[in-house]
Amino acid sequence: MKKQLFLALALLGGSSSAFAADCELNINVQDAMTFDKPSLEISLAKCDNVTLKLKHNGKMPKTAMGHNWVLTTTADQVPVASAGVTAGAANNYTPVGDKRVIAGTKIIGGGEETSITFSTKGLKAGGDYTYFCSFPGHSFLMKGKFIVK
Repeated sequence: MKKQLFLALALLGGSSSAFAADCELNINVQDAMTFDKPSLEISLAKCDNVTLKLKHNGKMPKTAMGHNWVLTTTADQVPVASAGVTAGAANNYTPVGDKRVIAGTKIIGGGEETSITFSTKGLKAGGDYTYFCSFPGHSFLMKGKFIVK
């Protein structure tokens, strides 16, 4: 009986790294205007911070087919994407200092990767969140649901 209890505790202790993995999200893009995942999910019970890794598997440079990953509430997605066009390439097509932007990566081109770590503080379980690419013209097709549990 003691061996079984020890084994169960050892297995529980080893699973803590599995919980940490839930706080790291990976998403890929290509030379077409698509993310490889229509949704991403996190658990507030497991994640104080989230690291999102974005990889561009295409070949085109960021000036022609650049992509980024921006997180806002769904209601703020269109206005933030519009403001991003005005912000320009130097600001990764993301409005600087805009409190509606929860998180955002830099623009990357083919063969490049980037990541961002952000706090889950302020996110609400069941909230309505959208991630999108704010490169001009991409946000209407290139978006997904960010699910918070």
